[in-house]
Amino acid sequence: MTTTPVPDVLAPARLGPVTLRNRIIKSATFEHMAPGALVSDELIDFHRRLAVGGVGLTTVAYCAVAPEGRTEADQLWMRDEAVPGLRRLTDAVHEHGGAVSAQIGHAGPVANGKSNGLPALSASRRITPLGPRITHAATLADIARIREAHGTATRLAIESGFDAVEIHFGHNYFASSFLSPLLNTRTDSYGGSLRNRARLVRETAAEVRAAAGDRIAVIAKLNMDDGVPGGFWLDEAIQVARWLEEDGSLDAIELTIGSSLLNPMYLFKGDAPLAEFGAVMSPLMRFGVKVAGKYFLHSYPYEDLFMLDAARQIRASVDMPLVLLGGITDKAAMDTAMAEGFEYVAMARALLREPDLINRISADHAAKSLCIHCNKCMPTIFYGTHCPLATPRMAGN
Repeated sequence: MTTTPVPDVLAPARLGPVTLRNRIIKSATFEHMAPGALVSDELIDFHRRLAVGGVGLTTVAYCAVAPEGRTEADQLWMRDEAVPGLRRLTDAVHEHGGAVSAQIGHAGPVANGKSNGLPALSASRRITPLGPRITHAATLADIARIREAHGTATRLAIESGFDAVEIHFGHNYFASSFLSPLLNTRTDSYGGSLRNRARLVRETAAEVRAAAGDRIAVIAKLNMDDGVPGGFWLDEAIQVARWLEEDGSLDAIELTIGSSLLNPMYLFKGDAPLAEFGAVMSPLMRFGVKVAGKYFLHSYPYEDLFMLDAARQIRASVDMPLVLLGGITDKAAMDTAMAEGFEYVAMARALLREPDLINRISADHAAKSLCIHCNKCMPTIFYGTHCPLATPRMAGN
């Protein structure tokens, strides 16, 4: 009997057509460093620091495929005008030995229609708690346009020098809203059965693969569950992962959880920073957070590898490469992921706290992250994502 050797997480590895210097991915965290929906020097420096710090692949978040698909107006939108800045960003990452991925997608019901000056779209019309606002049900023409826009965004990513694209199928963004039986009440071929609700995801992945060919890697970020009663859950996620594997459109799936629309803290675990959220909001929204924030921003206990139990069930159901996310902050957790059969690991908050954490771990396998999972980084997405404990700064600076 032979056993497959456990990969060394710090050794080079293939991701589709790309070779990464290690198996560690900086997961997407919206940076809010794109005034005018274009790359800034600050955004380039953000990802340069991660490359210098040793990550194998850093993910630029969030690159909307259409103007109404932004969560707010100062968010990257993939168009010809953005290419020169994106090229400067990818060059900066490559200069320091890293690879770089563009997270592409459409925010759907999470988009800020007021900020964008365009209606927010979703699988079905509904009132959302983000404002509150009303989202419009996407027409068949909208669906076709947005699907094709993913192909255009992929071609622009290639032109800009990216090594990979990550399609956003999570967190109740546009595609995820179709997967959710709670958010998707359609009666056409994109609603009802799981096969119909998964149709958009599969078509979009195929569109991206057709545009990418074998020039760059294609990853998808897929919810395992929304953390919302009546929403998309693990049993359905297993089937969707199987279909995506059968379709052959992807090089890997990064597994995630939670709903930015209905239960954002479910993804993060740890403290809910209510006071910090209130401090960066308008007086009216601040009052709302004070009165009702605890009912929307729930607190969930943090533990290392907090997505592992659910991810194991996906791992047992498909053979394709998977990325494990959630509570991975040290070499021991990375080694556990490798031993469990995952090909890559993804980190976010720990790398906001210490962009050079991977270099520290490479030098000392016993090194521990300084991240305390306070989640005070979350409200900084409104003015420039960072760890307040590591880089204190004022809003707007």
